Order: sequence, then structure tokens, then C-alpha cells
Amino acid sequence: MIIPSDLQEEDYEPPGHAFKNVPSSAPGYTPPVTRAPEEEIGRAAEVLNAGSKVAILVGQGARAAAPEVIEVAELTGAGVAKALLGKDVLPDDLPYVTGSIGLLGTRPSYELMRDCDTLLIVGSNFPYTQFLPPFGEARGVQIDLDGRMIGMRYPTEVNLVGDAAETLRALIPLLSRKQVRSWRDTVEGNVARWWSTVERQARVEADPINPMLLFWELNSRLPQNAIVTADSGSAANWYARDLKIRAGVRGSLSGTPATMGPGVPSAIGAKFGHPDRPVIAFVGDGAMQMNGLAELITIKRYCAQWADPRLTVAVLHNNDLNQVTWELRAMGGAPKFEESQTLPDVSCAGFARSLGLEGIEVEKPEAIGPAWDRALAADRPVVLDVHCDPDIPPIPPHTDFEQLKDVAEAIIKGDPDAIGVVKKGLKTKAQELFTRGKG
Repeated sequence: MIIPSDLQEEDYEPPGHAFKNVPSSAPGYTPPVTRAPEEEIGRAAEVLNAGSKVAILVGQGARAAAPEVIEVAELTGAGVAKALLGKDVLPDDLPYVTGSIGLLGTRPSYELMRDCDTLLIVGSNFPYTQFLPPFGEARGVQIDLDGRMIGMRYPTEVNLVGDAAETLRALIPLLSRKQVRSWRDTVEGNVARWWSTVERQARVEADPINPMLLFWELNSRLPQNAIVTADSGSAANWYARDLKIRAGVRGSLSGTPATMGPGVPSAIGAKFGHPDRPVIAFVGDGAMQMNGLAELITIKRYCAQWADPRLTVAVLHNNDLNQVTWELRAMGGAPKFEESQTLPDVSCAGFARSLGLEGIEVEKPEAIGPAWDRALAADRPVVLDVHCDPDIPPIPPHTDFEQLKDVAEAIIKGDPDAIGVVKKGLKTKAQELFTRGKG
């Protein structure tokens, strides 16, 4: 947008009407509440009552409707998958919550969508239809406040335009509790096996540290009121799959545009919005070198204003633009191009210490747990500089043949990290096969 520099010199002429819209930032502002028509809600109940294998997909639009989503899931015996921006809608300790969906998703979410006969979408515009039930194999109901989002991604049979919580509250009395719970039992079994798989994968030996272990060790230590941010690199993979969100924890990342570098700035914004809550940012060393190191100066400048001084920046230090490296391998069959992918070795912890913040170098897997304990008990912002293995593959639990073929082609063409990629990839995938076999 280009605005003439002399525009400010023009005389202001008030419009011929009064402004009646109350800004959402005004004190006491209450957004209008809308609910779908009763007749349509009745039709939705008929569809959900008729299904024997119900799946629910929630996005960030369902965040204010979490109790209602839980009640619907209990009545219908559904499993609940979460779009990436809806990861904090429901806690991951609910046994029927299958976790994230999509390329960064979990195997239970993939199985939930593959095998269900009915799909309820609440507050989500998840765009990747290949991860939803095959068209024609599941009946669909969608709830969204924005009518433009309805039916865009899946041929839903009943479309309810309205506030998620209000609409679900009207729907709940019309739902019959399913007495046969075999579908729910299957979902919960899949979820339990998945978390066992995640732990086993996080403990696969690496050189020097498996990045998944950084996230797994936080799970038992995550403060109840924490806010977690993640960057758009490989950190997003592990945030989506390995991190267990608890009730009361907020989490977000650049899920729609997948912008590089928002992890640390988002964490700073979270501290200004909630200065009394601990904040944790997961970022790669590429993002830190792009803008994160400079943002540490911002953190130093303002941290004295925060009631709770804890802001932990956990850096996946692997000297590689890792997400792009893996995308080139998996989607283009191209080996790692070191001239563009390899990063200079920079000590993020050392830079933090030079500013008066706390910097912790982590170079051994057994040091991760104590490092988290130290960071979460600190009296100032902390940078955890974790030296990670770039060859640990972010393998989707539903990898297709084309992706495997492309990675194989990258190896054949002379990927400089070929031996480590093959060895660690096989070990990582084997953990999933092991736990599935036990189930």
C-alpha cells in the first residue's frame, strides 16, 4: 500500500454516519454469539447418532468449546484429533485424544481418519484432504463461526454456522450415548501404543543428542500454566508429535503461513500478554541466526518487567537448515546441498551469557533433564543450547512409497550424511513397528 506523504496535511471530514461497532479491545466487549438453526442441529444429531465409528477433528476455533467437545466425545465414543493450531484445545493425557493430524501428525490420528465412518469438524480449516477420511466413506458434520470455511475441505452433509460452544451445547441433549464402546477401545489402544512409541523413538541413540529427547524430557516437567511456542523448522515436527500438552497450557506456532523465525518473537509477545506465566520457545539454530539472537537483546531489555522472569529458548543446534534438508530428500529425491544447508557454528548459550541472561550448553543426552530443571527454576530468561543430531529423520507414521523412494534416491545420489540417515532412520521406524507388534 502506497500513501502520499502529504495525506496527513488534508483536512479531516467526519463521515455522515455514526460508528456503532464496538472495538474488540474495548473494556467489557462481548462478541456476538450465534448458533445454528435448531432444524440443522437436529440433522447433525441424526448423523452422529447413526455412526458407529465417530471421529472429531478440532482446530483453534474450538478452543473456547473444550468442555463441550469432551462431552460430545464421551457420548459418541469418538476419538479426537487436533489440527496443528488446535494442539492446545484438549490435553494429550485424555486417552482418546490422538494428537496432531497431517504430515506432522501421529499414527493414531491417521488411523482415526482412515477407519472412521462419521466425522465431526469443529473450528478447523485443516486443508490437507489426504489426511481426512476418503471421500464417500464417512458422513460429515462441520461447525464453524465463519460460513466461508464450511464444506471447503470435506463434503460435509450437515453444516452448522455458529459459535462452537453454543452449537455443541444445543447438540449434546440430542445425542444418544453409544453403548458399544469397541471403537473407543480401539482408539485408546492406538493412543497408548503411540506414546510408548514416542518414548522409544526419543531414546534412540544419536550423535550427540536425539532432538526428540529434548521434547520428551519436558513432558514430565512442563509447568501447568506454561505457554509454548515453536518455530517452523524441524522443531515443529517434534512439537506436534512428541510434546504432551496439559490442561491449562497454551501453545502456538506459525501454522498457517509457516513463517520462518516466529518462535522467539512469539514467546516475547506471550510474556507481554501474560507476564506471570512461564514461556518456552523451541527454535532451530537457523531461526536463531536469522533473528533469534537479536531478539535475545529484546528479552534482556524487557525481562525485568515480567512478574515471572522465566522465558526459556530451547535451541535445536545441529548446524543445518534441517527442515529444508529433509524436505529436499523426501519430496525431491535431492541429497543435502551443503553449500546452502550447512550453518556456521554459533554458540547461542554464549551469546545469551554475554547479555547477562543464562546460557546452558547441552551436549549429552543425560544432561537434558537436569538442564530443563535448571531452566525452569531460573530467576532470569535462559537459552538451552542443545547440540542435536541432524540425521534423526522426521518420518511421518504414515509414510507413503513415493516419500521413501525419494529419500532412497537422495541417498543414492550421494547425500553426505547417507550412512547416518539410513542407520538412524531404520532405528527410529523400528520403534514404531515394535510397539505395534506388542499391541
